[in-house]
Amino acid sequence: MGNCATGVAGLDEILAGGLAKGRLFLVEGSPGTGKTTLASQFLMAGAEQGEKVLYITLSETEEELRDGAASHGWTFPENFEVFELVPPESLLNDEQQQSLLYSSDLELGETTRRIFEVFERLQPARVVLDSLSEIRLLAQSSLRYRRQILALKHYFSHNDATVMMLDDLTADVMDKTVHSVAHAVIRLEELSPSYGPERRRMRVLKYRGRRYRGGYHDFVIDTGGIRVFPRLVSAEHRFEFKRETVAIENARLNDLLGGGFDRGASNLILGPAGTGKSLLALSFVASAIARGEGAAMFIFDEELGLLFERSKGLGIDVQAMVDTGRLAIEQIDAAELTPGEFSERVRVCVETHGARTVVIDSLNGYQAAMPEEQALVLHMHELLQYLNRQGTTTFLTVAQHGLVGDMKAPVDVTYLADTVILLRYFEALGRVRRAISVVKKRTGFHEDTIREFMIDRKGITLGEPLTAFQGVLRGVPSMVGDDAGLLDVKRG
Repeated sequence: MGNCATGVAGLDEILAGGLAKGRLFLVEGSPGTGKTTLASQFLMAGAEQGEKVLYITLSETEEELRDGAASHGWTFPENFEVFELVPPESLLNDEQQQSLLYSSDLELGETTRRIFEVFERLQPARVVLDSLSEIRLLAQSSLRYRRQILALKHYFSHNDATVMMLDDLTADVMDKTVHSVAHAVIRLEELSPSYGPERRRMRVLKYRGRRYRGGYHDFVIDTGGIRVFPRLVSAEHRFEFKRETVAIENARLNDLLGGGFDRGASNLILGPAGTGKSLLALSFVASAIARGEGAAMFIFDEELGLLFERSKGLGIDVQAMVDTGRLAIEQIDAAELTPGEFSERVRVCVETHGARTVVIDSLNGYQAAMPEEQALVLHMHELLQYLNRQGTTTFLTVAQHGLVGDMKAPVDVTYLADTVILLRYFEALGRVRRAISVVKKRTGFHEDTIREFMIDRKGITLGEPLTAFQGVLRGVPSMVGDDAGLLDVKRG
């Protein structure tokens, strides 16, 4: 029988190919969720293929519909017919409405007859009926409403039309009549977070005989229509690559890591604010680009201009790396971006631009885009699995609460990472210093030492193992030997 393309980016992937031709589909959602936009895109896709399409509107005027299309930059072509179904003049007459002859039966029958008339005249391949709430109100009872929907379904199916009915859920929400009649049901939802713009998501409630992608999928309405971001399933994305350990230029840091970073591994940089997590991740990006590879950075917490200036102090020219085309760097506003759209942006960088190193700085900012902590862990699990299977080396930063002493991360994702690098402040000889250690590496040996490190215009410098101290990781060390292992803070 074949499928009809919906014309909505990402939706056909969720529906495993689109909408089956000659069937009746239901799109439901509260007012403002994007039903009319989706339906218009569905008809526009058909019209572009040379099909005759019909939009039957009971709730909006034709002028309103065309104005809405114009806001997206669309102009309906000649084979796109709009039929504004208004009540017959006799039914709007005050005397007629007050007479004993008037009943909803008359109007319901008249409405159905006029729908059939315009269909017979045009013989369209695609039809949108907007909206069912008007027919439900005219039917007045669940039984008559069901009979009416069945009559419409059989009529359209005998004429091989693909029909999309819209329901704005303004009447009895518990009435599932159309759910049982429709071939598939798509629900659009709008969420209003405490801060930031509204979020939209969709879910396919049923699709007869089709293995669709279940669960919620984020979507946005932009100028130009709806874009859907299918929920990322990492198992669907496998890429053959050679698993190898890639050494970095800093010899001592290389030794600390047991030879370098593994391809297709995720690395977590954990530590309190200001310890140098972003600059450490940036140095790994610079190493990757020096090897001739592509990289991508997604910055949640810092203004890009400030990061570019700070990196110059390290001797890293981020702008130059961007200009070569090897580095894609994006400033992410967690309040404005849904998790689904973020995953899509990461996929584009990896699959289209060939990024082999990805930095997410930081998970604290990413968490702000999540409705709850558990969702963050699930999203990160799928995203990291996807990146690992693409052979991409990933660096995540997490800022822990506090500066010294016992510290906690806002969310525990250490078990998701293959390597965990721990940064700490510690005090020695009247100065605040920084320490670095690798506390976990799944794929092989790593040093179990704790080393002091410094970041200045000469880059990252690691000292000798801090064997003369105890309690460095807690930030309150005690000296048990001499201070020979400390770096000279006067240098640089």
